[in-house]
Amino acid sequence: MKTLIQHGRVIDPASGLDAAADLAIADGHIVAIGQAPTGFTPDAVYDASAHWVLPGLVDLCARLGEPGHEHEHMLNTELAAAVAGGVTSLVCPPDTDPVLDEPGLVDMLRYRAERLHLSRVYPLGALTRGLTGEVLTEMNELTEAGCVGFGQAEQAVGNTQVLQRAMQYAATFDYSVWLRPQELHLGKGVAASGPLATRLGLSGVPVAAETIALNTILALMRITGARVHICRLSSAAGVELVRQAKAEGLPISCDVSIHSLHLIDVDIGYFDSRARLNPPLRQQADRAALSVGLRDGTIDALVSDHTPVEGDAKALPFAQAQPGATGLELLLSMALKWGQDPAVGMHRALQVVTSAPAVLLAQSGAGAAPGLGQLQVGAPADVCVVDPTTTWRVTPGALRSQCKHTPFAFDICGMALPASVRATWVTGHQVYCAP
Repeated sequence: MKTLIQHGRVIDPASGLDAAADLAIADGHIVAIGQAPTGFTPDAVYDASAHWVLPGLVDLCARLGEPGHEHEHMLNTELAAAVAGGVTSLVCPPDTDPVLDEPGLVDMLRYRAERLHLSRVYPLGALTRGLTGEVLTEMNELTEAGCVGFGQAEQAVGNTQVLQRAMQYAATFDYSVWLRPQELHLGKGVAASGPLATRLGLSGVPVAAETIALNTILALMRITGARVHICRLSSAAGVELVRQAKAEGLPISCDVSIHSLHLIDVDIGYFDSRARLNPPLRQQADRAALSVGLRDGTIDALVSDHTPVEGDAKALPFAQAQPGATGLELLLSMALKWGQDPAVGMHRALQVVTSAPAVLLAQSGAGAAPGLGQLQVGAPADVCVVDPTTTWRVTPGALRSQCKHTPFAFDICGMALPASVRATWVTGHQVYCAP
């Protein structure tokens, strides 16, 4: 299949390219940017006039509801939501049902995802069996099955000796470890500690829950030499610890969610369960520090933290509601909204959802396809076309995800967001076209 995307503004954060040009696709790869090769006869032509032509987005944290919800066809709906948001590659955490701690489960997830021919799915394997923090998984077998790294999702490892052994094993075979820093006992609250949580009578999660765990991880990195990706930083103190660790030369990377980047604890409002999230929303000073950290490269990537939650699980009192929110279709617009800050700019905003997470994914495991998150000759033809002039509102009806809950749909109209995806290609095949 040969495709020519014409008259668009081609923007590639990886190379700095930003120019009006055509983009030619053949055999699943980009074969030219600018003038098409001699004799190139496209089977399809897409007119991208007045639109941006971008690399497909890479999301480092998106739950898909499978294994566990096969009867609801959630994998199909969530991957359809991904390509509608321009996300062409995503990492699936291991806290599925059952947990991704056996090669057969990983094989099943990858097989079902590949059959849909939508976004690429890269599974994370469980670091410990059942995510219980007690017995290590067979990391070698999980890697052979296609896992790009190993993590605990939302489950903290209470036994530091087990975590040390896991990191030693991972370092021996050059596997990456993906951890959300949370101390086992301090991290059991439902809202960030502070005046708001006190007034609402909600159990708090102090910043120390993140920093104690992060200091433990950093100490074990110095001992073991393991490569670690920190998932969803949430505090100013955490950002500073990562900044110091990078200056020290430790092999550490990290990300932040769209929720922590744009919202704070007061957005809980009057016990709005849509804002029941992990990690919990923190104060304005933390949000500002996260923004600075993402801008200056201390934080490497922005993630959707897409966690589909059923209506019944959200229609409960705040403390009892299941944490999580939909986010795949919001990632690009949330990045560009952040990029409206003159100190950030559009190119950095696009970089943190394309080339930067693609680099981390490539470093994490050999299973990732080379050339993701960039528009260069020879790279996979994962492309999205975006209309930067439009504004859309976050409402349940505007979302394709099977679960519609998000704190950005905070009123009847929803938050107004910039830019909309008009078309998406994965490996040269058009997988989405806006109505």
